Amino acid sequence: MNDNGLHRVGVVGCGLMGSGIAETCARSGADVLVAVSSARSAEAGARRIETSLDRAVAKGRMPEAERAFVRGRITFTTDLADLADRQIVLEAVVEDERAKTELFARLDRIVEDPRAVLATNTSSLPVMRMAAATGRPEHVIGTHFFNPVTAMPLVELTGCVRTAPETFERTEAFVTKMMGKEVVRSPDRAGFVVNALLVPYLMSAVRMAESGFATAEDIDRGMTLGCAHPMGPLRLADMIGLDTLARVADGLYAEFREPLYAAPPLLLRMVEGGLLGKKSGRGFYRYD
Repeated sequence: MNDNGLHRVGVVGCGLMGSGIAETCARSGADVLVAVSSARSAEAGARRIETSLDRAVAKGRMPEAERAFVRGRITFTTDLADLADRQIVLEAVVEDERAKTELFARLDRIVEDPRAVLATNTSSLPVMRMAAATGRPEHVIGTHFFNPVTAMPLVELTGCVRTAPETFERTEAFVTKMMGKEVVRSPDRAGFVVNALLVPYLMSAVRMAESGFATAEDIDRGMTLGCAHPMGPLRLADMIGLDTLARVADGLYAEFREPLYAAPPLLLRMVEGGLLGKKSGRGFYRYD
């Protein structure tokens, strides 16, 4: 357990990010309650976590006996009000400002502990916008995890101008000592550190493919073999999800009005056509 009293954890959303956050917290010994929108979402989230745990056991990263303990620490609810007793709530819903601010307004009314940390996993939206929806902005902070959460070691920690130093300290201790992650701190501006650098690179790769200058395969081979990147930009875009990437690009462009952040038409048409990358079976590449 961490020494900051954050052991009753709430997670809102159980997609790729939410399930990874829930599993990582449970592996660390936390009592995790996951709030989802429907019973169907709960079933899908549970399957996603169980598949991840099965994979960890199969690869020798987790003893079979521990698997049952980890799964037993995670419960699901379709009633957001059940998060009332949580000491930290980590939000991992769709990257949409209205959805997130409405959620934080509800959490503000629900979570009873006045010192509870309300954390957003936004990858592009300023944290102040979520904090302003609450009556406790000093306890709101950004905790941007990376996919897959169980494997990626980094978390971007971002406070708004109202975030209290104590909230920074408690959250950083939770993320590093309990979850075993590394932290970089970022000022509260769209994209933070990583996406402010990554998104223009990915948009440039999309524009190069869109123009016909090079194929997706050659673009990715150029960056993996020529620059020693572990994954090419377009395959990475597929893994992130092209819809998620487009929303992040929109958030960055709205904040800075820099053309390098703007989503190219090809990316927008692919999203409109349901070609979302690996999760839909097709993006810049096809997936089984």
